[in-house]
Amino acid sequence: MRRIITLLSAAVVTAATVVFVAPAASAHGYISSPPSRQAMCAEGRVSNCGDIIWEPQSVEGPKGLRNCSGGDSRWAPLDDERKAWPATSVGDTVTFKWLIEARHATSTWEYYVGGTRIALFDDRGRQPGSTVSHTVSLGGRTGRIKVLAIWNIADTENAFYNCVDLQVGNGPDPTPTPTVTPTQTPTVTPTQTPTVTPTLTPTVTPTVTPTVTPTQTPTQTPTLTPTSPVGNWAAGTAYTAGAQVLYSGVTYRCLQAHTALPGWEPPNVPALWQRL
Repeated sequence: MRRIITLLSAAVVTAATVVFVAPAASAHGYISSPPSRQAMCAEGRVSNCGDIIWEPQSVEGPKGLRNCSGGDSRWAPLDDERKAWPATSVGDTVTFKWLIEARHATSTWEYYVGGTRIALFDDRGRQPGSTVSHTVSLGGRTGRIKVLAIWNIADTENAFYNCVDLQVGNGPDPTPTPTVTPTQTPTVTPTQTPTVTPTLTPTVTPTVTPTVTPTQTPTQTPTLTPTSPVGNWAAGTAYTAGAQVLYSGVTYRCLQAHTALPGWEPPNVPALWQRL
């Protein structure tokens, strides 16, 4: 009897030991090429990313979201457009490579630019391999863009989210730093009261009334008075210093006169726009 009790005790201890040392389930998957935002963080190319540097493969959330973090506050730095996310230079066709660490049965893979889905791959519940590649056309887009890639799992309500920053073709530089300094130099006579209208935008028409003598040629630098928002930010619009626009529900003030280009959205170019 004593021997039976001893053997049973040893079995219980062994089973408890096995449970204690059992490894945690591995995580899931992310885009390694071109590097996604979580890959950039894991490689140390972007600072202050939080815990994502240890778990680039774990950005999981409910299906149907359209953000980089999957709606999880732990990965919120991935949604921060103020960070200096490097943009990978590509052509119109890009091959996205996923590293898969847990091979979940898959329904679909989706790719979005803004609110537009540009590609869909249907796996019909198949289990992927350790890597998955998709070749996607960007539809003739140029300049800096952000692609949202979504891996929809077949047997759960969740999906995995990746954002990839790209510089397509010869569009605007990924980190534009234009310097624009408008200067007006009117020439007047003693009887003139000149009105100086700088070629900035119709919203700014400063009036300068200098007191001069026949030998004077004054140099006037118009003072720009900030105005209320002129509407939503739009590429191709000429903005003046002091002009205000709306972008994603946030008001921004123009710091330097320029003509807006795709990729120069206010959150991306703090040299041009100040958030109010």
